[in-house]
Amino acid sequence: MRVSLVQMNSTIGDFKGNVDRMLEFVGQILKAFSATERPDLIVFPEQSICGYPPMDLLDQESFLFGSISALRRLQKLLPQDIAVGVGYVDKNREGAGKSLVNAYSVLYGGKVVFSQAKTLLPTYDVFDEARYFEPARARQVFSQPFGRVGFAICEDFWWEAPDASQKYSIDPVKELMDAGADILIVPSASPFIAGKLQTRLRLAEKAVRAGSIPVLYCNAVGANDSLVFDGRSFAMDERTTIRGICGWGEEVLTYDTVSGKAGRLILGAIHGEGATSPTAEIEKSSNAAHVDATEAATTQATAAQAIDLQTERSEEIRRALIVGIQDYLRKSGFSRVCLGLSGGIDSALVAVLAAQAIGPENVTCIAMPSRFSSAGSLDDAVELCRRNKLRLERIPIEVPFTAYLNALAGPFAGRPYDTTEENLQARIRGTLLMAWSNKFNALLLTTGNKSELATGYCTLYGDMNGSLAPIADLYKTEVYALAAHINRSAAAQGREEPIPDTIIAKAPSAELRHNQKDQDTLPEYPVLDGILRLYIEENRTMDEIIDAGFDRATVRKTLEMTAKAEYKRRQAAPAIKVSKRAFGVGRRLPLARTIHEIQ
Repeated sequence: MRVSLVQMNSTIGDFKGNVDRMLEFVGQILKAFSATERPDLIVFPEQSICGYPPMDLLDQESFLFGSISALRRLQKLLPQDIAVGVGYVDKNREGAGKSLVNAYSVLYGGKVVFSQAKTLLPTYDVFDEARYFEPARARQVFSQPFGRVGFAICEDFWWEAPDASQKYSIDPVKELMDAGADILIVPSASPFIAGKLQTRLRLAEKAVRAGSIPVLYCNAVGANDSLVFDGRSFAMDERTTIRGICGWGEEVLTYDTVSGKAGRLILGAIHGEGATSPTAEIEKSSNAAHVDATEAATTQATAAQAIDLQTERSEEIRRALIVGIQDYLRKSGFSRVCLGLSGGIDSALVAVLAAQAIGPENVTCIAMPSRFSSAGSLDDAVELCRRNKLRLERIPIEVPFTAYLNALAGPFAGRPYDTTEENLQARIRGTLLMAWSNKFNALLLTTGNKSELATGYCTLYGDMNGSLAPIADLYKTEVYALAAHINRSAAAQGREEPIPDTIIAKAPSAELRHNQKDQDTLPEYPVLDGILRLYIEENRTMDEIIDAGFDRATVRKTLEMTAKAEYKRRQAAPAIKVSKRAFGVGRRLPLARTIHEIQ
């Protein structure tokens, strides 16, 4: 059996565009292979027709109509002599339960020859599928002359590794194997988190060992809102050898279960980093490229031993953030961005990531110095822009700040300077940034990190202004780690380091009053981030965090700040998700609450 996995970048609700792209992919695949080497089955990811996740668009009847109409269009326009698997939203035709199903169908000869609904509907973290879909009542194998295929749609494959709060009574993978599947194919829309590829590979290895059949994982690529889909589709043979694995762009992995050979067809990577031409090319050959499995596996094992885990994690995160920025802009209709550049590490990192994502010519940095801004900060901003070829605009805020102080002099008479005046500066800057964004049709990026957003060390309608928060799922310590990684990577390639050492070395400060430092208000970042990780990502209680070795007063202060800042996070720009639990739709807490201890 020869199977081609197409990792595709779908846009939510763009039924025509998604179908056009699928037809283009199929055409390129058929051109790339001779008649005797062409695949028996072409596989697209979960919900590839409609894009994932459509959320409450599923409540609109027109969305369901668009999904089914797009499927019918594919029936008519796909080549009649090849089987193609596609994911979409369909009606629940069982007559009871939710009105929709998360469906996967195989089209052949102008007909729907096989359909399977998703069984396990995740409701943890960012997932809320049980809100919309009815689960499948049965699992069936797709039987054809070329073999018996079991389709395990995303979570159906993840049944043994869900969130700790989620337990399933049904094992779709076992049922498909019991039904005689020769191969397990996983059409997926699995969002990226750091290290998730290794989890997928471990699950595949376990399935292979249980059934002695190959596992082919076909994942979506690109980004939709906060979620990044990293692709990295793979084929694992019945001996658990990885026969091929894709990158982060739109491409095809073709695997032959008889010969064990695999080849990657690069589909122009027009939505990926380093995108050039949409022309398809085959690795190593003008026909289907074949990679020697033993050599590939040995090379991979050697490389894995040589790569430092932190470096690998930082590079994963860098690529995810770049994909997130690229697709948020493209799918929102923007081509340029702007951001406030303070001379600090956070805005420096966002500027560099934006330049890598969409090109420095499309990034405008705006420095807005005040009476409290140090000369070094402005110098650092200038140097960062020089190194990265970024446009820098200077808009001093002293005049509007003085005007506001004069206007408030009467009501504020006799009261000391405090966070009110600090926040006033941030809000002036936020207003100026939004004005720039409006005037020049440039999407505004916010530059706050997860540590600040957690503790409320940010100003609503000030530095929180913007449409996308690229690093809002990175703790401050991770910001420093990623900046160091970017610099090391540049140095290793013989290029000038993008981020000046002076930015990395300086003590972090909002510079909203004289000699201000972040640690005047917050615990030291390594301590703060350690507490926040346990609280946010591990869901630990205050007492459990204290038992892990943290000071009680520091833990209480941190958790109280985090609770009080919930209203800010409800109004924050969407954060590109790279961790197990990011702020946003995957973490929903009440605004008015108290911090409780176990008595």
